[in-house]
Amino acid sequence: MKKKSLEKIKNGAVATLRKKKTVSTVYLILRALVLLTMVAQFFNGNFENVFLCGLTLVLFILPTILERRLKIDLPDTLEIIILLFIFSAEILGEIQSFYATFPHWDATLHTLNGFLCAAIGFCLVDMCNRSERFSLSLSPVFMSIVAFCFSMTIGVLWEFFEYFMDQVFLLDMQKDTIVQTISTVTLDPTGGNTPQILRKVTDTVILSGGEELALGLGGYLDLGLHDTMDDLFVNFIGAVVFSLIGYFYVKNRGRSRFARRFIPQVLDSDADGIPDAAEHTFGTDDNV
Repeated sequence: MKKKSLEKIKNGAVATLRKKKTVSTVYLILRALVLLTMVAQFFNGNFENVFLCGLTLVLFILPTILERRLKIDLPDTLEIIILLFIFSAEILGEIQSFYATFPHWDATLHTLNGFLCAAIGFCLVDMCNRSERFSLSLSPVFMSIVAFCFSMTIGVLWEFFEYFMDQVFLLDMQKDTIVQTISTVTLDPTGGNTPQILRKVTDTVILSGGEELALGLGGYLDLGLHDTMDDLFVNFIGAVVFSLIGYFYVKNRGRSRFARRFIPQVLDSDADGIPDAAEHTFGTDDNV
């Protein structure tokens, strides 16, 4: 009995070491890059970016905090994606101006955001399903729907935040889009509700301080609407992808090796106090 217990402890320690070795390597590399960036921004006198670097370092430890507080295990692949997402959004996107340099950088990150938020939502539902405090037993379909809705809610709240920052602090987080065709009832000469379509718009002229300023943008300047809808759409794609992964994972009782790379595992403590991923007791299709 003691021999089996010692063997289990040894195997658990080796597995943990292997996991932490991969994640820790990525974490140390990214942290070193952030620290170098922070030093460079400090000597350049760009203290706003210094703050962003400090915020990034704090965000880097969030996965570990979540694991300890919620007693879950984040798979290597998912944890590395989270770290790369934070680095790509704050350091590359904001400080290195990748948002402006690469047209699809923002869309890519919002897709990942939808994916990651669905993973968090899925894990929370799984914890409620397994907890004795809740009389909850959701089927794989409903677990996926809840994860999807959780992800989309976070996406909408983030767009609210961007709009608030743009209106109050004029930060232009909701980037503008140049379009050549617009449809608006505002220009209806009868004052009715008939859309007036303007095609092949070539420029936007702004009247400011009594002077006309032709922007020479090659089209109409849309103020944030297209950016918001694009962000929500790619968030939708990311949420759908993870929800499907979660559904088939639950449906197959966790046998999919591919899905296990992205599904957080709820940890239980065995008799020896060693946290191990417990067997999932997912609901069946007959459950609500």
